[in-house]
Amino acid sequence: MTDKLAIDLALALPGIPDERDACIARLTELLEAKGLDTAHLIREDDTTRLCLHYDPDRFTVGQLRELVRAAGGEIGARYHHENLRIEGMDCATCATVIEHALGRMDGVLEAAVSYGAERLRLEYDGERVSRSAIVERIEALGYDVVEEGEEVGGWAEHRELILSLVSGALLLAGWLLGFGSVPAVFPLSLFVGAYAAGGFYTLRDAWQGLRGGDFDIDTLMIVAAVGAAALGAWAEGALLLFLFSFGHALEHRAMERARKAIEALAELAPKTALVQRDGEEIEVPVEALMRGEQVIVKPGQRVPADGVVRSGASAVDQSPVTGESMPVDKQPGDGVFAGTINGEGALVVEVTKLVRESTLARMVELVAEAETRRSPTQQFTKRFEQVFVPLVLIGAGLLIIVPSLLGFPFAEAFYRAMAVLVAASPCALAIGTPAAVLSGVARAARTGVLIKGGVHLENLGRVRAIAFDKTGTITRGEPEVTDVAALDGDDLELLATAAAVESRSGHPLARAVVAAAKARGLEWREAGELVSVTGKGVRAELAGQTVGIGNLKLFPADAVPAAVRAEVARLEADGKTTMVVRRGERFLGVLALSDTPRENAAAMLRRLHELGIRRTIMLTGDNERVGRAIGDAVGLDEVQAGLLPEDKVAAVAALLKRHGRVAMVGDGVNDAPAMARATVGIAMGGAGTDVALETADVALMADDLAKLPFAVGLSRASRRIIRQNLWISLAVIALLIPATLFGLAGIGPAVMIHEGSTLVVVSNALRLLSYREPGASPS
Repeated sequence: MTDKLAIDLALALPGIPDERDACIARLTELLEAKGLDTAHLIREDDTTRLCLHYDPDRFTVGQLRELVRAAGGEIGARYHHENLRIEGMDCATCATVIEHALGRMDGVLEAAVSYGAERLRLEYDGERVSRSAIVERIEALGYDVVEEGEEVGGWAEHRELILSLVSGALLLAGWLLGFGSVPAVFPLSLFVGAYAAGGFYTLRDAWQGLRGGDFDIDTLMIVAAVGAAALGAWAEGALLLFLFSFGHALEHRAMERARKAIEALAELAPKTALVQRDGEEIEVPVEALMRGEQVIVKPGQRVPADGVVRSGASAVDQSPVTGESMPVDKQPGDGVFAGTINGEGALVVEVTKLVRESTLARMVELVAEAETRRSPTQQFTKRFEQVFVPLVLIGAGLLIIVPSLLGFPFAEAFYRAMAVLVAASPCALAIGTPAAVLSGVARAARTGVLIKGGVHLENLGRVRAIAFDKTGTITRGEPEVTDVAALDGDDLELLATAAAVESRSGHPLARAVVAAAKARGLEWREAGELVSVTGKGVRAELAGQTVGIGNLKLFPADAVPAAVRAEVARLEADGKTTMVVRRGERFLGVLALSDTPRENAAAMLRRLHELGIRRTIMLTGDNERVGRAIGDAVGLDEVQAGLLPEDKVAAVAALLKRHGRVAMVGDGVNDAPAMARATVGIAMGGAGTDVALETADVALMADDLAKLPFAVGLSRASRRIIRQNLWISLAVIALLIPATLFGLAGIGPAVMIHEGSTLVVVSNALRLLSYREPGASPS
């Protein structure tokens, strides 16, 4: 007969990042080796515990706790987990290079690099390899490890862009000098400088890739540039390296914004908490909070941890986490989330989850995880490079070796091989897509739409379904009075009486009532001290009479007239929030408030359907009735309500399975994980938080939904032009390779045709600058 004991996993292994970590298996194996029958994980009340089955004749509970603590300490001292920031990555290949290099080090158990987040998730055996050795290996590859709190200097952050611009300036200067009567050495030296500046990072990445056995487009660009130089086409080679490095620099800057978004999301949680310990109130770091401790949350402060209210009452703004449009009244027994904002009352909250387990922490994790997923475009490009680059390089080598062995003059063979290499160098292919992207992005920016790169520009044109957040996206994001239903007296008396009382409160609903009264030019006497009745409403004295404003629970059930109940039922059936107003013994009437749809929401949805969007869906944290009322009013195809951030991510994942490619439009912090999981994340710029804006792939900067159909239409036009440019580029390569191979065209014609095809694809791309949505007036 064995006994069982459950111990919090966090006490046994305080350093593990999550329950999937390999150290858990090490811990259970070690405990069983020390005499326990079995050890495994269980979930109890949202808490992970280590369940121990033991012989009570061999171990006491105290001995068992010491054994677990010692075993966990032994593992924690040997196996280390790090989350390092890597600076200097300029393409996704860099992440692969670092992973491969660290994976070959003895003692490194896991090395997973996120290029987008510039983060390395690392687990290593401290008895076999040291942290300093790992850092040295990373730095030997040409990258930097940025320690926590360390700032990245301006040169380090912008060096690739700076070198790219230097390359372009040298290229332009050399090209201009070529028109003058100057010695050839002068423009040549400038082209060499352009090579050095534009090819610095490309050469580094190609070399690192070759060392890891990975042939990619960096390798081909370097070989093509060298081949161009060998044939005397220095300007073309410099142009190739400049354009390639410039595109990398722009991509790197976009990824930098995504990385900062993750950091901003994590900063929503407060750094410290006021906790009750040993009868005293002390301020401690939130990381030091333990389950069961009680924290004090003062008015206006953010809740430091997920927990349950034990005393106090207040309205809590949960929009940062749940997306609810209205603050939620909290009283003892109600749950609260870390990062949410307390209203006007003080709360005492019992901590139920550690900081790293909170809903907000999960949101940070979901954003980071979603951003590490490679897009279908990236996967296709990778596969294309893996086939195309080796074939070109092998083919050029064979063209030099085989004809020479068969008696063909070596110089002629080398010339033809270099001609084929230049012919196969994808000059137009390299510039066709970036030119279309830059033109599309520039056109979008002129219209108040920010698109963060070619993948997002192209993918937005592919989506067949678009999901929307409700609050601040489909709706205005602020409650307003929609109905003034007077039952005893007139509308003006009802509204003025309500405003007199609500002017004493800072609640969003109260502000909406006051705003409605002011909009009608009403004046009122000042009410007496406001008394809040938690979960029901407020009371105050006005001209010697008691005024009560709130829901039906505020008043005795037998005192409420049937007409009032009927009016409340009618308004709430439309998804509105109601406020009953009684002055003295008179029920003056009912006010209804709602977060109203944007004026252009319905027209925007109709236009999206005309563009070919098959399905429009609302994902909201509000209840089903409110969500359905808004959805029906604007013409959405589907409404999914009552969703937490994790639910929204799951909903987007389900939509991806149904429709292939899905866009997510949102504005709040709670939308960030779902936006990152979608094919394209779109933020409402004016109403959006910094996190949602930075995490998004596309931002409507003017906070105007009417720009969304324009963005979708522009993206589809961009996709058409990108495909056209690809076909043009590939057709030129297919024409020139056999022409140069059989000697029908030399280096001169090959370069001229390549330059001509480059001009064609650039001119084609520039058509996007004059794009106008069909049926729209010129802008």
